[in-house]
Amino acid sequence: MRISNEEYLMYKPLLFSLGYRMTGSVSETEDLVQETFLRAYQMDELKVENKKAYLCRMMTNRCIDFFKSAKVKREQYMGPWNPEPLLQAEDRLSDPSEILIEKEFLSIAYLRMMEHLSPHERAVLLLREAFRFSYKEIAIMIEKNEENCRKLYSRSKKKMAAVEGESLHFEKNKSLIQRFIHAFQTEHTDELLEIISENVTLYSDGGGIVKAAIRPILTRQRVLAFLLGIKKNVSEDYKYDITTINGQPAILNYMNGVVHSTISFSIFDNQIVEIYMTVNPDKLP
Repeated sequence: MRISNEEYLMYKPLLFSLGYRMTGSVSETEDLVQETFLRAYQMDELKVENKKAYLCRMMTNRCIDFFKSAKVKREQYMGPWNPEPLLQAEDRLSDPSEILIEKEFLSIAYLRMMEHLSPHERAVLLLREAFRFSYKEIAIMIEKNEENCRKLYSRSKKKMAAVEGESLHFEKNKSLIQRFIHAFQTEHTDELLEIISENVTLYSDGGGIVKAAIRPILTRQRVLAFLLGIKKNVSEDYKYDITTINGQPAILNYMNGVVHSTISFSIFDNQIVEIYMTVNPDKLP
């Protein structure tokens, strides 16, 4: 299958976008994209009418194979698992990894819920909703019949219902996060009670490499106590930025001049309902 430089530049962001949503890992996706193109180059004599669909098929099957080998690793992961944050600084918007086909398929909450789907359910859901492929095209890609694909899609939609209604309005969410930071820094209890859901959950991902909570932290009282405990122990040179991670405003924390952690949020009805703190150095930019 002959691929020109122009086609490589055109399809690379598409494959990255598909792979990242499937795996939740930037580094693994980059490897899978390169493997896909390498395989395509090796099939130089193959004549393909729809290169986009064929490359997506190759990438999807590589992601499914990836899950087979990664299953044990995920099951043995120490503490909560958060997707690898996809940092999107304003000066990097032209980077291929910044493609946002549909931002509702990119949030940390959405990617965490994808962990409840089988590899084939993930593939059908993304190929159908985010990438607009027909059931006939999807059936060919994952080597199942159309009726099976429809059933996989229906099951995946039911499992993903928990993230429907998540607020993805960037400016409103940014304003809420700024209020949260100010209220937290000044320990303004009344405002914190207004901003944070009573049933909030915090997922702290250290990957067993650095110190982090090994179980999700439940309820507003315990989450705030956990965050205040961290606040008391930060270094004097601590600083933070509000940046864009996975298409939404988030906090990038620095200590000793390097990135220490990221904090992302899931917001429903103007309240923070989930907080995702990633401190695993292997996942940080």
